[in-house]
Amino acid sequence: MASPRTITIVALSVALGLFFVFMGTIKLTPRLSRDAYNEMKRAYKSYVRALPMLKKMGVSSIILRKSIGALEVACGIVMTLVPGRPKDVANFLLLLLVLAVLFFHQLVGDPLKRYAHALVFGILLTCRLLIARQPEDQVPEKRTLSVNGDEQPLLTEAAPEKGKIKVS
Repeated sequence: MASPRTITIVALSVALGLFFVFMGTIKLTPRLSRDAYNEMKRAYKSYVRALPMLKKMGVSSIILRKSIGALEVACGIVMTLVPGRPKDVANFLLLLLVLAVLFFHQLVGDPLKRYAHALVFGILLTCRLLIARQPEDQVPEKRTLSVNGDEQPLLTEAAPEKGKIKVS
């Protein structure tokens, strides 16, 4: 049976991955929701207006929106389908992306209700990354030494740790 830690990581990975695939797709095409797509276009125009250095670098609102959308879709697919270390890399990239989006929302003065979802998913990404990076808890096996037919624990396990008192 899978450990609760594994189940948590898989559930968070799939849920977060699907969310970011969905949100990235909305940024890329109006097929899922024309209203949401138009809202994304408007929002990214305001982000580029608020950061004139993006314009100086040649980054238009369309390039910014499509590159963020493509990154969200790619990382979302990795989070959903790819096992192992790439999931953690995708998680980290999405976390950086969420932080950038939160910065954009603050920059243009959006109310909390416009970016509350980004806060929640940023927290979920952080939790998933922390859980995934924690070492797996393994129960140490009891090692015994056979002396004259009697099983006795090894001296390192039988002796109390330094600075601790063994109470029987």
